[in-house]
Amino acid sequence: MTQEHPITPPPELVQQWREAPEFSALSPCVMVTVTTTKLQDIATQAAQWGADQELEVCCEWIAAYPWLDHPELLIKQLRAARRPKPPSLKEQALATLEEEPDDGKELLVFDTAQVNIIRRALEALPE
Repeated sequence: MTQEHPITPPPELVQQWREAPEFSALSPCVMVTVTTTKLQDIATQAAQWGADQELEVCCEWIAAYPWLDHPELLIKQLRAARRPKPPSLKEQALATLEEEPDDGKELLVFDTAQVNIIRRALEALPE
């Protein structure tokens, strides 16, 4: 499951839900199928759905007020603030290259994740 959504319950909260009486009362057979990872996925989806519903209601509320000159602009800004887009591949690659070397080293050393970002960015460039 992707973790890009800003509303994701922390694992500790999911564990607390898992240990709640309504889950702990389930038979061991049922609990085997309700793994922590699956419960995390379900909790994340539920939290995301609820947050998305709330955002939509807020946008509708803003749109309904005639005293606003440009409600669509405010709605666009609200969506951008509450559902920011992840940095583009180009932005990630440039940020990786702009990082200062550790301990004042003159030699740049990239870890595997950084190399993969740069490689994906380069592969995305047209020939």
